[in-house]
Amino acid sequence: MTANPTQCPSAALRVAGDCPHCQKVFCGTHRTPESHNCSGMQACRDAAFQANKERLERERTVASKIAQA
Repeated sequence: MTANPTQCPSAALRVAGDCPHCQKVFCGTHRTPESHNCSGMQACRDAAFQANKERLERERTVASKIAQA
């Protein structure tokens, strides 16, 4: 965390400051989940990991079986 968002003198942003993971509103400096120590960060990472895992498993290449004569 780069700074304490609760002590930040900057005004919160209406649209860009909304965090979709913890539902709080932050200034431009603290709007990213990493910069405000987001409480929903781990759930976001877990969901992204699972989605990526499922996509990679669907796209897995399976070697064709070749009949030996």
